[in-house]
Amino acid sequence: MPRLTPFLASLAAFSAAALVAAGAATVAATSIEDRTRSSIEARLAEAGVSWVTVETDGLQVRLSGTAPDEAARFRAVNLAGAEIEPSRIRDDLEVAAAKAIEAPTFSVEILRNDSEIQLIGLIPAATDREALAANVTAIAGTGMVTDMLETADFPEPEGWDAALDFALAALKDLPRSKISVAPQHVEVTAIADSEAQKTALETRIGGAVPEGLTTEVAISAPRPVLTPFTLRFVIDGAGARFDACSADTDEARARILAAAAAAGMTGPGTCDIGLGTPSTKWAAAAEAGIAALARLGQGALTFSDADVTLVAAEGTDQALYDRVIGELEAALPDAFSLKAELPKAEAAVPAGPAEVTATLAAETHKLEIRGRLNDELLRGAVNSYARAEFGIGNVYLATRIDPDLPKGWPVRVLAGLKALAQLDHGTLMVRPDTVIVTGVSGSQMAKARIAQILSSSLGQGQTFTVNVTYDEELDPLAALPTPEECAQDIHAALERQKITFEPGSAEIAGAAAPLMDELAKIMKDCPGVRMEVAGHTDAQGSESGNLALSQARAEAVVVALQGRQVNVSGLKAVGYGESRPIADNMAEEGREANRRIEFTLILDAPATATASAGGAGAEGVDGPDFSGDMSPSVAPTEKTRRPKSRPGDFQ
Repeated sequence: MPRLTPFLASLAAFSAAALVAAGAATVAATSIEDRTRSSIEARLAEAGVSWVTVETDGLQVRLSGTAPDEAARFRAVNLAGAEIEPSRIRDDLEVAAAKAIEAPTFSVEILRNDSEIQLIGLIPAATDREALAANVTAIAGTGMVTDMLETADFPEPEGWDAALDFALAALKDLPRSKISVAPQHVEVTAIADSEAQKTALETRIGGAVPEGLTTEVAISAPRPVLTPFTLRFVIDGAGARFDACSADTDEARARILAAAAAAGMTGPGTCDIGLGTPSTKWAAAAEAGIAALARLGQGALTFSDADVTLVAAEGTDQALYDRVIGELEAALPDAFSLKAELPKAEAAVPAGPAEVTATLAAETHKLEIRGRLNDELLRGAVNSYARAEFGIGNVYLATRIDPDLPKGWPVRVLAGLKALAQLDHGTLMVRPDTVIVTGVSGSQMAKARIAQILSSSLGQGQTFTVNVTYDEELDPLAALPTPEECAQDIHAALERQKITFEPGSAEIAGAAAPLMDELAKIMKDCPGVRMEVAGHTDAQGSESGNLALSQARAEAVVVALQGRQVNVSGLKAVGYGESRPIADNMAEEGREANRRIEFTLILDAPATATASAGGAGAEGVDGPDFSGDMSPSVAPTEKTRRPKSRPGDFQ
């Protein structure tokens, strides 16, 4: 075997030593890395930090993972630094993206009790706080405004301004209300003085809702006090009907109407619900009375509070009458007293009967009174009362004095005149045994009101007859023109003449004054109707100058109407400049046609009505801005006929 040279032996020895050293170093390094990693992981686990991954590379320690926030990242690094030299730590930790701060829910609660108004809620900082306060203060007048609004610096949500403007417009008409405002949604809770006002407010507010806004409107009205609490049911040759009907609850009304239907009344029938019933058993009493009258066949039943009067028809069988009246007396609740009458055949009436007749003419509305009065004192009272009710120049009195008239004659005559005043035209006959009122009225409540007047004035057991018909043509509420009719009338006026302006200005020309007077007269019959008053120019001049000119002219028209005592709350002035030509601007005739003012009806429905006429072109200046006015319209939505007007004394 050959012997190793000294060189090779030395090389082998050094190589073996190197291998042993490398192995020992590797084992030592791995051991250090494992202990370091274990130590750091244990410390993090003890602290509840589970999202960190620890990796070692020799003496270097790499921390990775996603921290929930910056504080957690910093804490994890500090925990690791407590175990080893911080300089050995390689921080590769990431921080989770911070969640965007959500905008708060903006809302306003507006509470109004007449002149006291409270504002509570959170509004965007961009909301014009001063303008809001000024609007609310103007509504409160001399009352107190409590502003408890907070602001948040976030963008205004979509629909916020429209909702707030609508709420303020509604607040003007609702002295006792709570209005909740949210983006694109408004809730209105209010109290009206009467059912008529409730209906009017619901119509006005509902007609002012801007597009894109949802609303919940709950307006309640206190029940009216009915004095006297009256019910009058008649069965005669014309059929069964109510002259007047009162009930204290919905259930009572349903029971009374059902009893009337069973007695032969056709049609839905009406019965007013109100306060003032003399007994909680009003419905039971009415049912008993109506059923008794139906058994008699014909006659009249009158309830005036707790006084009940039943007058059977002349010729009713006496035995049937006695049986029915006896059963009715037993059936009526204790609070009610009954007075029944079976008229006997009338004897021949002597010449010159004791009576008073009054005729209210249909066209002239002049009143003629003839007949007998007790004395000069009564004649003076009748004359004064008639002149106060029907107009100083509309009363003709042709009566004579008869001191032998029946007792209670003055009360019967004055009550009859008060009843006649509820009619547009008609006749009154006052006799010792009855009072008869016949005629036509523009009020659907006239018959019930007359029955109340006569039953309370004449007293229990007295008979009267009310033959009153309703004529829609005489109803001033039904006769208000619709927005479409208003637009048509304005269109006709503008077709006849254009609104012109002084050259070089937005001042309306003097020649257009009669036209403005005519437009004002039309619009006074259309209170609060929502229309856009648009100004247009030709293409001469700069685009910006024409836009300013058209805006100024549109506003000048609105101001001119306002100066003529027109309610302009529903008018919106807008200038379109040269952007909407209707003719060729290359020709003078076309430019003249393009210089115009247009009235366009603002409706929630897609269809609109437009009336337009041109005005001469001129330079203009900015005028008052009516574009933000959201006041509700009170114009009716159905076509109606015009009422026949009374003379000046009745305006």
